[in-house]
Amino acid sequence: MASLVLDRLNVVTSGSSSSGVTAVLLHGWTMDLTTWDRVAASLPGRVVRYDVRGHGLSGGGTATISELADDLAAVLEEHVPTGRIVLAGHSLGGMTIMALAEQRPELFSRVTGVALVATSCGNLPRLSRVERLAGKWLVKRPKVGFGRLITPGLRVTFGHRPRWADVRAAAAMAGATTGEAFVGIREELTLHQRREALAVLADIPTVVMAGSWDVLTPMRHSRVLADALPGAEFVIYPKVGHMLPLERSEDVARRIAALM
Repeated sequence: MASLVLDRLNVVTSGSSSSGVTAVLLHGWTMDLTTWDRVAASLPGRVVRYDVRGHGLSGGGTATISELADDLAAVLEEHVPTGRIVLAGHSLGGMTIMALAEQRPELFSRVTGVALVATSCGNLPRLSRVERLAGKWLVKRPKVGFGRLITPGLRVTFGHRPRWADVRAAAAMAGATTGEAFVGIREELTLHQRREALAVLADIPTVVMAGSWDVLTPMRHSRVLADALPGAEFVIYPKVGHMLPLERSEDVARRIAALM
């Protein structure tokens, strides 16, 4: 089963193979592993990243968040069979970590740090009528496309004065997502309810990071995470949006490195 999963996933590793700790970085919905480029380059030890199904260079279409957790388990089995693990998830990536905790809590015996970046444990908004209508058309597209056209729209997911190159990069990633994954995972986000799974992280050093101007997973969602994990460090970035790995890559890397 693991080999079948890994056959369709684009996995990239970097850093020393002899390191006793590996950071596994999970990107958000409509993004890809390059979201973490600047963060990964600043981390000590070994780093593993991969494109979620239907995103970036990975094959496959839509999947449930539970199935994305299965993919993460397969990546850990193949690429991090031994040693300590630090899991860092941005948005959908953080939700995938929660789903793994719900389904495979035994795997967290080797997890010595978790970073939950601009994410949520549930109660995200339902699809609007416009989204449902657009979804019927988008789901048929091999790729969403229109990267240049959607660049201005992606600007709203960033905070104050972002690098315009980062906004363009985010739009290009969204455009390279398959229509099936774009639509299917958007609906999955509305079904995500995993507050109870956070109990698995209770004794693991954890940092919760939030942008005060995040419009996709507003800061109240991060406050719920922090309340459920009273031992976690809670970091708020004023005037920063949803794209923390791009907007505050240096500080995000520093905080993940501290967990390593």
